[in-house]
Amino acid sequence: MQRKSLWVGGFYFLLFSLLFFMFMYWLTLVVAGGEKGWKSGERIALVRIEGVITDSKSVIEELHRYRDDQSVKAILLRIDSPGGAVVPSQEIYDEVKKIKEAGKKKIVSSMGTVAASGGYYIAAGTERIIANPGTLTGSIGVIMETANVEGLLQKIGVESVTIKSGKNKDVGSPFRKMKEEERALLQSVLDDVHAQFIEAVAQGRSLEIEKVRAFSDGRIFTGRQAKELGLVDELGSLEAAVKRTAELAGIEGDPQVVETQKKLSVFELLRGQFFGKWEAQFPATSIRLNYLFSF
Repeated sequence: MQRKSLWVGGFYFLLFSLLFFMFMYWLTLVVAGGEKGWKSGERIALVRIEGVITDSKSVIEELHRYRDDQSVKAILLRIDSPGGAVVPSQEIYDEVKKIKEAGKKKIVSSMGTVAASGGYYIAAGTERIIANPGTLTGSIGVIMETANVEGLLQKIGVESVTIKSGKNKDVGSPFRKMKEEERALLQSVLDDVHAQFIEAVAQGRSLEIEKVRAFSDGRIFTGRQAKELGLVDELGSLEAAVKRTAELAGIEGDPQVVETQKKLSVFELLRGQFFGKWEAQFPATSIRLNYLFSF
């Protein structure tokens, strides 16, 4: 009798455990992997670009999903980013530009606290840019940073040994002082990438390239100043941007705003919040080009 009771108890324990894990799995899908929406009506997709931009994959996947979703009438980018690496910023810009040029869906930018450098680069590809008056934006420039630890190594008695097959293979090495010809070489690379930024802004904003070049020295602007320069179309909050996007898409009444709930591990959250900016400025490789605004 006692053995039977143990079997019954074990069965119910296993059944309860199974139901509990199934419930937690469902809850994870709903909270972390699904979509949440505001209000009802025709749908506008909200895609958030937040923090330092180190990768383009997740944003591009979102853009593709909403581009192909017939129930979504327009896409609104909420940009709250100081920018980041050059290539991911350019890749997101290219996808945004393709959606705009296809003409099937309106794509608009709403700027948060900061939408500078690479963040502005992406916004320039949209049909309309809406910023708050106090948004920090602009910072049209490129930065590359490295360090020279040669003196420190000498003090602690460590010698760096480099074996290379070309004279410029270790350009930007932190283990020795940079030569003037190496600095000139890197400057030419930055100048070219800077020119690409200026061209993208001039094309996206329908501005003369010389006008854009005049203020593309890395300086930042408030949203109100950017509007005076033609870098921003309107001033307004996220809610105002939603309404404006609905108008552009021909939506009557209040739209339903849907956004993907990103599933992030604890490591990814910590990395994004605390290490993202550090990674952009001091990556694993010795040097990297960044469209990044930094105090």
